[in-house]
Amino acid sequence: MSSKIAIAMSGGVDSLVSAHLLLGKTHDLVGVHFLTGYEAPEQAGDDQGAPESLFQAARALGISIHVVRLQAEFQSMVVQPFVETYLKGQTPNPCMVCNQTIKFGALLDTVRRDLGVQRIATGHYARVSEDSRGRFRLFKGADPLKDQSYFLSFLNQGQLGSAIFPLGELTKDQVWEKARQLGLDIHTKPESQETCFIADDRYRNFLQSQPGFRSRPGDIVDIHGKPIGRHEGVFAFTIGQRRGINIPASQAYYVKDIDPASNSIMIGIKTDLLSGGAFVEGINWIVPPGEDRFRARTRIRYRHKEADSTITVTGENTAVAIFDEPQSAVTPGQGAVFYQGDEVLGAGWISSASTA
Repeated sequence: MSSKIAIAMSGGVDSLVSAHLLLGKTHDLVGVHFLTGYEAPEQAGDDQGAPESLFQAARALGISIHVVRLQAEFQSMVVQPFVETYLKGQTPNPCMVCNQTIKFGALLDTVRRDLGVQRIATGHYARVSEDSRGRFRLFKGADPLKDQSYFLSFLNQGQLGSAIFPLGELTKDQVWEKARQLGLDIHTKPESQETCFIADDRYRNFLQSQPGFRSRPGDIVDIHGKPIGRHEGVFAFTIGQRRGINIPASQAYYVKDIDPASNSIMIGIKTDLLSGGAFVEGINWIVPPGEDRFRARTRIRYRHKEADSTITVTGENTAVAIFDEPQSAVTPGQGAVFYQGDEVLGAGWISSASTA
């Protein structure tokens, strides 16, 4: 098996420092940068389509950059499902999908074929280890503020075994300090907290620009189903949303439910958002459950504080999580990730909230 390692490089500080850390352990390292088709024109510094600052950083590190064109794969595997999920009245998480299908999917397959690479590193704040039975386990990164294990929870055993996360034991402050010491900070591009393929985070404009996208006005109803207003399309709303409802009331209204079948938005006050649990489907078990019912902590979105839960397995890849305390804005389409301590047991997609 080849010992060559690829490092996925975006031009941000995390991937640059990751590359430096790997250079201290291997002399056979190649940088790879993949194109999605949504790069800003000003970021493409040459005819390869990658930012010039990335090539400058690579030269400073003494490694080469291989540009991989994955525009078609990104469109079909990430963007199209993103649009379809919104049209179903759900809220997608494209980063979870991208890690599974692109970074550790199409990109890994391409560099294996074209560059003879067997493993790929990224700048994620997470950790992977192999247990005594040869099974790979996923753990939170050491920095609780930057931990990204949530976004990696759909990786299968083959993908986890191919993954390297050099920043798993570091904090973001330590990474920035290392970048400054090495002079790499002058090459880094600004970090974005937005969805990478949507300019200025304008979701509505992006969705409406997609081929074949259709939406229509409909009713906004209260928790009893009584129409009290109108909306311009269910795609513009997500459960827990407060802005954009535009219906005066003594208490602020929030989106409680979205029903694409009736093309309606149900709203209520903040306490109406509480749910006792979540039905979860499409589960990827990193650690297969040894029993049909067990205790875990469930994270229902990235910035959510994990909730103590009882998990009941209902099928090969389905389960219901019942929270010890009701949780707000359980949102279909989002990932539900199950933890025990720092370890990720598995993850699935929320299909609906549970009342019990």
